Amino acid sequence: MNQKKRILVALVILVVIGGAVLGLEALRRRRIAQANLEPGSIPIYVRGNVEAAFTPDDLDSLDQVSFEDAEEGKTQRGWMLRDVLLLHLSDEDLTPETQITVSSSSRDKSAQVTWAEVTDTENMVMFDLSGRGTLKLVSKLDRLNTRDEWVQDTDRIEIELP
Repeated sequence: MNQKKRILVALVILVVIGGAVLGLEALRRRRIAQANLEPGSIPIYVRGNVEAAFTPDDLDSLDQVSFEDAEEGKTQRGWMLRDVLLLHLSDEDLTPETQITVSSSSRDKSAQVTWAEVTDTENMVMFDLSGRGTLKLVSKLDRLNTRDEWVQDTDRIEIELP
């Protein structure tokens, strides 16, 4: 194979790879656009797809719960993560081993909990409204019971079903 043919083959391969990357990115953008996310809404991803989204205002219909945090003894008041997820997902789809990741891109922080931990009311895995009007994930779980461990400014929930 001469030099010109090798260059031509390399260019064709680059064009095919570039086209594939651009095509996949366009599909991803279209899927997110179809979700019609309101500004400030928190998307819920299931297996990488946006299934639903909510804003703090959407939680007004849910019962509020509270507990005193172990660190400062301040009252944390908000909505159980379990109740928030069940507004948009079926309980039948979630098993005790289901992994739920709550994250904040602005704080580069995330926390992972299982559905079993979320449904155990003793753990108090819940969203509290921060002073700035954003949601923070708080809990009595050992790995989420101090301010440094909370996920403040939550902007994404990912659910990995087994």
